[in-house]
Amino acid sequence: MIRLCFLIRQLNGGGAERQLLTLLKGMDKTKCNIFALSFYEGGSFSEEIKKIPGITYIPLKKQGRWDIFGFLFHLIRELRQIRPDLLHAYLDAPNCLSIFLKPFVPKTRMVWGVRASNMDLSRYDWLARYVYKLECFLSRFADLIIVNSKAGYEYAVLQGFPEKNMITIPNGIDIEYFKPQKESALELRKQWGAEKDTILIGLVGRIDPMKDHATFLKAAEIVVKNEKNIRFICIGDGPTTYKDEIVALGERLGLSRHLVWASFLKNMPLVYNALDIVCSSSITEGFPNVIGEAMACGVPCVVTDVGDSSWIVGSTGIVVPPNNPQALAEGLLKCRIMSNKKTSTQARLRIEKNFSLKELVERTESILCSKTSLKNPLPLEKQDFFLENS
Repeated sequence: MIRLCFLIRQLNGGGAERQLLTLLKGMDKTKCNIFALSFYEGGSFSEEIKKIPGITYIPLKKQGRWDIFGFLFHLIRELRQIRPDLLHAYLDAPNCLSIFLKPFVPKTRMVWGVRASNMDLSRYDWLARYVYKLECFLSRFADLIIVNSKAGYEYAVLQGFPEKNMITIPNGIDIEYFKPQKESALELRKQWGAEKDTILIGLVGRIDPMKDHATFLKAAEIVVKNEKNIRFICIGDGPTTYKDEIVALGERLGLSRHLVWASFLKNMPLVYNALDIVCSSSITEGFPNVIGEAMACGVPCVVTDVGDSSWIVGSTGIVVPPNNPQALAEGLLKCRIMSNKKTSTQARLRIEKNFSLKELVERTESILCSKTSLKNPLPLEKQDFFLENS
């Protein structure tokens, strides 16, 4: 039985965390013993992972950014007890850490998960910039690098990641969990101040420079001048200082009567079903789960042309250039006119056809849980799992 270990920084409501949760639920537990380790204890997804049969969840209880030696001692001790055949890290810090762990678990193959593209590091602090440069340097030592987007693959190669050790596996959306159920969301709409005929436009994502809430708010200012019966909602959390800046911007733009700030809810399908349009104003993305989840719920999307966003929505939504409030506002108004039952059906069908959970699980298992992959150097062969003609 193969021992497979996943390592992630935290289990709050983010795209990478959601995808890990989805993958753990779908994997065949008869093929391998699965362990999930997180740097920090708690988070909105931790309780869900604990309930998955066949998964051993181990929070490492890191006490903060500078809790290093105690955290490393705990992590190394756990890995030596587990003795994993493969350790699959998620995102930059766990990726880098996995390479430094090699001397302590020399028989463990290190697999990276890369989930971003075209990062504007100038918007982050010095530590984030340093970690990314370190990740680029250490990428040559990873046994395999799994990238979840076309854009992420191309960007990583440009940054020096070894193409011969990289494959692409797009995210999968659980269409049985994310599905249309508009009637059940009526009460949530009322809580957000939206009447039955109010158009509710949502940005779902952590409050982070990458998500570019500023452009979303500036576009909202333009939209409310043309459409009065409309409300905007930002769903997500972020660092207090940065969030305060963004909230203050909304007030300066005169959006107080048209804008709601909300935290992530456990029942995200209910959130999507409460919305009429989902907007992604990001300046960089890999494979944004939010878009796929919203489309699976039958909600049309207006997205910026970054990462794989335009590929995901296809002809079912609106694509605009990033960092352009006027273009985003025009896209939202256009989507408001074209949004109908047919559009909703087409959006869901696109997710069913191209981004199913079944495909994600099968592709990942074929790489991580194959005994052949443990006997031979990874990768088995150069593989690009993106679908043709999608």
